[in-house]
Amino acid sequence: MIFLRSFAVLSFLSAGVAFVYWYRRQWLHQRALERVNTGLTSTAAGMRPDARSRLRRPLKYLPIAVGVLLGSLMSLLFAWPWHFAVALGAVSCLVTNQLESFISARKAIKLEAQLADSIDIMVGAVGAGSGVNQAIEAAIRETKAPLKPELQEVVGRIRLGDQPSDVFEAMATRIPMESFLLFSSTLAVHWEVGGELAPTLATISRTVRDRIETSRRIRSNISQSQLSTIAILGLTYAIALIIWRNNPIQMREFLATEIGGFFVAASIMMQAVGVLWMNTISKVKF
Repeated sequence: MIFLRSFAVLSFLSAGVAFVYWYRRQWLHQRALERVNTGLTSTAAGMRPDARSRLRRPLKYLPIAVGVLLGSLMSLLFAWPWHFAVALGAVSCLVTNQLESFISARKAIKLEAQLADSIDIMVGAVGAGSGVNQAIEAAIRETKAPLKPELQEVVGRIRLGDQPSDVFEAMATRIPMESFLLFSSTLAVHWEVGGELAPTLATISRTVRDRIETSRRIRSNISQSQLSTIAILGLTYAIALIIWRNNPIQMREFLATEIGGFFVAASIMMQAVGVLWMNTISKVKF
């Protein structure tokens, strides 16, 4: 009995430590991005304070809210034991975080793909003798949201008399991605010193497309392990449901005991640790 209680407590503590470690890393990463954006913003004259980043994650705190809400409902509304409520809340939080990360990654890939298409249009326009402003306007006519408003803001601010270098720096700040930083820096340097723009933009377009292709290949390989994790989680709960349907009385008695309750809660918490671990090792860093 003492060993089982110690095992359950250790499982809860390890899951809690893992969650705190993950949340602290996310918080430090967000703080670092804010400091970088603040530094870039200070160099961009006339930039709106509310336009620091277009890659905001409006659903960033949704996983925590889902976990807390589900745990509270299980504990208060359905009178579940606290260890069941905490375990299910942790699992739902981490699974929702996976979904939110997937949505954010798709948004970033869409922006990069639109940037590559816009650069190709600009290469053709510049090669035909158009200026930078006319080339960007040609890209605007063929581009849709979410990139189109960014290009419109660039052209509009240049027409209003803002320094082009500051406008391009502000664009890199609003969209803190390596592709947009390379694109904005190239246009800012060309505006200051001149030179052949079309070959440089063509090289940037190839670089962006190579990044997109590499990212998609990596994510296709990662998705296999993520789907396997989700399938194992779903299979576990499906088996539990089948056992409950076949022997509901025995399952109630098992869950009503202290040993059974802590074993089930500990297994759910270990699932949460597994989801967190898979999320950590499957992040693309390049």
